[in-house]
Amino acid sequence: MSVVTVQLGQCGNQVGQELFGIICSDAQEGQRKTYSAASCERFFHQTAHGDFVARAVLIDMEPKVINHSMTKAATSGRWRYGDTSHFSQKQGSGNNWANGYCVHGPRHREVVEELVRREVERCDRLAGLMAVMSVAGGTGSGVGTYVTQCLRDIYQKSFILNHLTWPYGTGEVIVQNYNSVLTLAHLYQLSDAILVHENDTVHRICSQLLNIKHISFSDVNRVIAHQLGSVLQPALTADSHGAYSRNPLGIDWQVRPPAGSEQTRSLTGASFNTSLANLLILRGKDVYSAETDGFEDPALYSSWLSSKEAFNLWKSPVPFNKYEKSATLVSNSQALLRPLDNMVGKAWNMFASRAYIHQYIKFGISEEDFLDSFTSLEQVVASYSQLC
Repeated sequence: MSVVTVQLGQCGNQVGQELFGIICSDAQEGQRKTYSAASCERFFHQTAHGDFVARAVLIDMEPKVINHSMTKAATSGRWRYGDTSHFSQKQGSGNNWANGYCVHGPRHREVVEELVRREVERCDRLAGLMAVMSVAGGTGSGVGTYVTQCLRDIYQKSFILNHLTWPYGTGEVIVQNYNSVLTLAHLYQLSDAILVHENDTVHRICSQLLNIKHISFSDVNRVIAHQLGSVLQPALTADSHGAYSRNPLGIDWQVRPPAGSEQTRSLTGASFNTSLANLLILRGKDVYSAETDGFEDPALYSSWLSSKEAFNLWKSPVPFNKYEKSATLVSNSQALLRPLDNMVGKAWNMFASRAYIHQYIKFGISEEDFLDSFTSLEQVVASYSQLC
């Protein structure tokens, strides 16, 4: 089964290009026929000449990043993007979510939908769609949200995964908190799953674990792509019977409490990170002898879901991206609670003082739209805060 990736905005296109590079390099490493075939089917199609072409659509309102991504992919000699699988304009969204969502998105809807449709029709079996974007700017967040809405309307039964890059807390864009609130509130209603990478966390990985002295966005994007690739590459699941899972988006993302259970109680002031569910992915040497009992400790999870239901383990004896051993944890937990609460609080303070509101209203976003988004995210914060 195959995944069609939609890369949106500067960040989405840069992370996407790094992701496909890592996946292709990993799939073609050494003698691993079954693994390589499963990986390539997911993320690439082959031309009559044997070229690997990414199952991807590149979208940005400025051409520079797309041109760079396509050139970098082609010069790798391993893979490339489709010659006509991209769309760009000459004027960006000005870091304004409303400009991307209300203007650029609707204006270019037909051409974007057609590009995605062509990629979907190249798939023998579609596992789902993955939108790669940031939440801080205008095109990635605004156009990205609009495109996700369109995909939800068209591919109603397909799985839609949004991968989001969370901005630095110190700020890259003065209105990044507005853009983030509007993006997250809409995607919470549209997407089947949201995977988040925080720039601050990834920056610490670059500094403290990789010992990079002068950290660039390329370094950050490479770490994000490595972690995302380790989730999406083929692995053996509990029900795959020794064969690589056909569906790379095959996580059961739906977490539901048993009927009649007590779902929540206040943990105000607690610092423990309670999880709803965790997925651990082990790759490389010794995966079958690794001790994972600690992840099954009921104390880690909400009381209304057993640890057996809340914890999943995937394995692959094939090393990933030249690492002899690697472990990746996908966690639905309270870990994002503090940055989310901080971001909503900062946005609310700006909104209460009416800072920059007119820049959004002029493109068609009302104050009621802001209030609805605040309400939606405050409910998310409250729900995660009350996990027990």
